[in-house]
Amino acid sequence: MKVQLFVPPAGYLAERWSRGTSMPPLGILYIAAVLEKEGLEVEVVPADILNLSWREIIRKIETSRADIVGATSTTENRFQSFKLLQLARQANPEAVTVLGGPHASMAAEDTLAHFPEIDIVVRGEGELTMLELCQALKDKRKNFDNLKKIAGISYRHNGQVITNPPRTFLADLDSLPYPAFHLVPFEKYNFKIQVPGKGLLPAANMMTSRGCPFNCNFCATPVNWGRHVRVRSPLKVIEEIEFLINRYGARVIYFYDDTFNLSERRVEEITELMIARRLPINWCCEVRLDLMSKQLLSRMKEAGLFQISFGLEAGSERVRNEIINKKIKIEDFHHLISWCQELEIIPSVFFIFSHPTETWEEAQETIKIIEEYQGKIEATVAILHIYPGTPLEREARERGLLPPDFTWSKKHVRGIVTLPTAQGDVPLFIDRLTWAQISELLFRWSMSGGRISLWRKAINVFKNIRSLADFKRYVIMALVFLKLKIKKLWTKARKGRNK
Repeated sequence: MKVQLFVPPAGYLAERWSRGTSMPPLGILYIAAVLEKEGLEVEVVPADILNLSWREIIRKIETSRADIVGATSTTENRFQSFKLLQLARQANPEAVTVLGGPHASMAAEDTLAHFPEIDIVVRGEGELTMLELCQALKDKRKNFDNLKKIAGISYRHNGQVITNPPRTFLADLDSLPYPAFHLVPFEKYNFKIQVPGKGLLPAANMMTSRGCPFNCNFCATPVNWGRHVRVRSPLKVIEEIEFLINRYGARVIYFYDDTFNLSERRVEEITELMIARRLPINWCCEVRLDLMSKQLLSRMKEAGLFQISFGLEAGSERVRNEIINKKIKIEDFHHLISWCQELEIIPSVFFIFSHPTETWEEAQETIKIIEEYQGKIEATVAILHIYPGTPLEREARERGLLPPDFTWSKKHVRGIVTLPTAQGDVPLFIDRLTWAQISELLFRWSMSGGRISLWRKAINVFKNIRSLADFKRYVIMALVFLKLKIKKLWTKARKGRNK
């Protein structure tokens, strides 16, 4: 049996990967590694990194004649994933088509109901599910009677969408082989990270845990990975770091855990091993800010940490703790920033605008924090996205922000606001803030040292105008930008006259 796994041409549509660097796709590579270990033939096709056209993708599918053609999906790139499997059905009609990834996991029935070309959706962790799927289809490739006992899949049978029970999350992450980096052109990812004082260094990504015990209203992680956090042992973590150093020349490790510091003791054990083995590595990770202590942060710094990322999300305590359910005190944020400055660690902070019931005055609290800490933090902002399967999606449907007939499988839904160029083709949660207010917040962030120049995107933005409503929104953004620019120049001129 042969399995062909695709990343769609647009990749993961994140701004940080738009300038010639990207990260290998851990999800697909873990699945590939497990299948290879069991003797299956696996081909991984990162169409984004290989810069493949749709014609070239069709040719690859025709040439491979794989028994299973699979694709990963995020909500941002879902339409490309759908298209890829539609083309796979035409190019290789005998293959079983499988869709996985975060979006498919959260919108399996919606996807299967609208795309007859997609045979099966793998929900959640895919390693063991895909292995069982291959075993079930090995001799009778399209006899779907064999699928009844496979947990974690949804599929179509006799015109009906069938959803099997969810799969129990993998308890022993140490049992997984390393991701199959050898199946992709690792060097083409050009994965490099800027380390202060050392410049751009070759990097590699890895996960040391899965799951999140917290319950932010906009996040799908607890559903995709589970609320119970499963971890790899510190020794296994160190062994993989050494493997990435020796095999792929990594000098920076990007830990892709949702909450790397969930267990202080485990982080201490990992850092002690890093120091004891004198690993020639710098690293960064995402943390929960109120779980950090100055002592732990200092130890992490000693072991090579140079940057931490974390979400504050909103300046307003009401919004942050009652609406988002973040349960974080602003004092903990201020303390952590102070410690980062003292230890010369870069704090990268996530903020979001337009939360449910968030007022203009409350949104001002967020932008004022960003402006107050200009030059002291790397601030990343977004307009609140609605993702399938989240508490926020349920609220959006209940309040009519997503119409009753809304489906994740159709583009250009009337009344749904998206910014496909800047924020991905994902519905935005627009509640009390006006579009002019949201635009002002975004541009004030950009003018306060935001890592992305929003105006730089103007040409691509206007290429994606799909309706009169889109045009009006972009005109409003342009007018707000000009107003802020004029105000900034006027303030600068007044200061000059007063000197």
